[in-house]
Amino acid sequence: MSVKAPSIHTPGWILEFRTFLMRGNVVDLAVGVIIGAAFTAIVNSLVKDIFTPFIGLLIGGFDFTNVFFTLRGPHLPTLADAQKAGAVTINVGLFLNALIQFVIIGFVIFWVVKAVNKLTAKREEAPAAPPPPPRSEVLLEDIRDLLAAKKTVP
Repeated sequence: MSVKAPSIHTPGWILEFRTFLMRGNVVDLAVGVIIGAAFTAIVNSLVKDIFTPFIGLLIGGFDFTNVFFTLRGPHLPTLADAQKAGAVTINVGLFLNALIQFVIIGFVIFWVVKAVNKLTAKREEAPAAPPPPPRSEVLLEDIRDLLAAKKTVP
């Protein structure tokens, strides 16, 4: 006597979901997101550790972090102190830092992409001559030309 395991019905949406995940563009997108996250860490380090100190020197060492407006609570000299005291603040300096970082990151990404494109660019070759038309097409064109010539002869 043999015992059969009961068959389990798999809902259709599970098969659809598996098909969706295995599509090439979804997998490519996942790989792109993972590589993008790793690349973001590199670019952020480049901006914070290399470019930002030079910009700080150029603008005289001014730190935008402590540019803020206190809406409610004690007005203290630094943003960290105001936040510890529970003050409600508008952090203009943090926004300016984020804006400056965005511009620098955009600039760095532009140059990185430009360099990668230059390295991977293939020389554009002259387009190949189109293949000759099939023999049947050539014969049909000849017949058309003969019929057209016959019509013009009186």
